[in-house]
Amino acid sequence: MILSPTMADICRPGEKSQAILYNILLTLGGSIFIALSAQIAIGGPVPFTMQTFAVLLIGTLFGARLGSASVCLYLLEGFAGWPVFSHWRCGLPVLFGPTGGYLIGFFAAVYVTGTLAQRGWDRRVGTTILAMLIGNLFIYTFGLLWFSHLAGTRIALTSGLFVFIPGDIIKIALAAAILPSGWKLIEFLSFIKPKNI
Repeated sequence: MILSPTMADICRPGEKSQAILYNILLTLGGSIFIALSAQIAIGGPVPFTMQTFAVLLIGTLFGARLGSASVCLYLLEGFAGWPVFSHWRCGLPVLFGPTGGYLIGFFAAVYVTGTLAQRGWDRRVGTTILAMLIGNLFIYTFGLLWFSHLAGTRIALTSGLFVFIPGDIIKIALAAAILPSGWKLIEFLSFIKPKNI
């Protein structure tokens, strides 16, 4: 199957050393974007953050490979003691605490949304919404399994799922507005040839 270019792909320099530097800077920038989004945090033990939005957006913008690299770098930064998790926290207590499963779920979610973006799913509103929903399902699957292990199913569902649904709807709607519009702008500016996908 021929993959569609992601937004990151169409801006990548053609010269090899410049392309490598571009990929490194994107990966670093993606990890910083996730870390900053994590600080827009309300409540606990699993806070409402803009982190999931950042992860899913990076997947669609960067694609599966670079998106996964950004999430891996972000998790390594937190593991190494950099205060990149919500409320400027870091380390093993966060990775093994109530939010640990969600953080691991980021890797699966970014890979899936990146793969779907490489098949053109981020170019239409309907498929963008579906890609974001699928990405969220991966985050919740990993997150709720671990949170249930720590606190029980009832608490995991009430504190780790139901309270986030309204916010996730808003984040998905935001992504559905941004991504297809971004592709229309790119086509208008003639970075790529317009085509029906």
